Amino acid sequence: MIYIKNERQIAGIEESNIIVAETLKFIEKYVTPGVDTMTLNNEIEAFILRHKARPAFKGLYGFPAAACISVNDEVVHGIPGPRKLKDGDIVGIDIGVELNNFFGDAARTFLVGNVRPEVRKLCEVTERSLYLGIEQCRAGNRVGEISYAIQSYVESFGYSVVRDLVGHGVGIHPHEDPQVPNYGSKGKGPRLKVGMVLAIEPMINMGGYQVFTAEDNWTVKTVDGKPSAHYEHSVAITKDGPKILSHVRA
Repeated sequence: MIYIKNERQIAGIEESNIIVAETLKFIEKYVTPGVDTMTLNNEIEAFILRHKARPAFKGLYGFPAAACISVNDEVVHGIPGPRKLKDGDIVGIDIGVELNNFFGDAARTFLVGNVRPEVRKLCEVTERSLYLGIEQCRAGNRVGEISYAIQSYVESFGYSVVRDLVGHGVGIHPHEDPQVPNYGSKGKGPRLKVGMVLAIEPMINMGGYQVFTAEDNWTVKTVDGKPSAHYEHSVAITKDGPKILSHVRA
């Protein structure tokens, strides 16, 4: 079911997303060589709780932590633990927040210390593809316009789009219809309407698109062991075009 949100609901979803965005901004100073990913998780959880909100991913489908923290060849859903970040790593941090029964969701890939130029380029292209996808979040378009914008851009650099994981609706629940693939054709998929809120989240691999789930039954990794980048915003479709809800408070 695709939920069409009213202005009050979108305002509530925006408030939860502001906490997500401010959490991502807050955690940046902790993302340094030598920090372990559980420390990052604990700082994230404490920040969310200080803002009278709840980490939405904790316990969702049984996920054990407040944030998904995925390093290098880990695409998404990495479980925080004792692993220490090293100079040159990239680390994707995906955060969900529930505030007043509304859900926010956003992600960013952080660069740890001195990252190789080719890996830095992967992150830059992935982030740019997110905004190209967001530009297509307009009433009357179809989901396929978003998918095509992302896929055509990243593939022009020789990167590949993960097929097994997609973006989604968000707001009333953490995950809603419609699915928003990062690959596809113009004119395909559900038509976008004012009041829809979508989590747009390109997951882009330096090598092949094939992924697998690790033995922890959560962490998704690239089959070829090459790095993957992930960026995400929650976006409302308004009569005036796309509105990014996961922004820091002005």
